[in-house]
Amino acid sequence: MKSKRRRRCLVCEELFRPDVRNHGRQKYCSKSECRQTAKAARQRHWLNKPENRDYFRGPWNVDRVRQWQKAHPGYWKRPSRRKRGVLQDALHAQPIETSRKSGPLALQDLYRGQDPIIVGLIAHLSASVLQDDICATTRRLIQLGRDVLAGTVQTTAMNSIETS
Repeated sequence: MKSKRRRRCLVCEELFRPDVRNHGRQKYCSKSECRQTAKAARQRHWLNKPENRDYFRGPWNVDRVRQWQKAHPGYWKRPSRRKRGVLQDALHAQPIETSRKSGPLALQDLYRGQDPIIVGLIAHLSASVLQDDICATTRRLIQLGRDVLAGTVQTTAMNSIETS
C-alpha cells in the first residue's frame, strides 16, 4: 500500500513518498546525502539528551566495554558472510578427438535440451527459425568447434560459416 501524501525532504527539499510504516516520522528522502544528514541529526539529538551525554566516557563505560569484550572474544575475527564457496564446479577440459567426424544427429537430439539463448543465437546466425535450418547450422558449428579445438581448422570452413 503506497502512501498518498508526499512530503518535502528537509535536506534537498524535493517531494518524496514516505514509507507507509513510518509516514508520520520520516522527514528525509532516500538519497544517500539526505540519509547521511538524517543520521547525523539523529546522533546529535541522542547525544544532547542528559542521560546520553557521558555514555562513551568515564571509568564505568570503560568497564562496561571491557566486560562486553570478555563476553564476546574474537567477535571481529569471524569470517565475513560474503566469503563463500564458488557457485559452480571447475570445468575440466575434455580430450579433443582429432579425426572424428560428426555423426548423423536427429533433429530432436540437437534441438531438445538446448538453452533458449543458444537456439535463438543459432536462429539469428542462420537467419531462419525453421528447425531444419537451425539443426544444419548447429551441425556446422559443432564440426567447426571440434576443428578449432583440435587445431585443424581450415579457412574454407570459416568462409562457409560466414556465407551461410
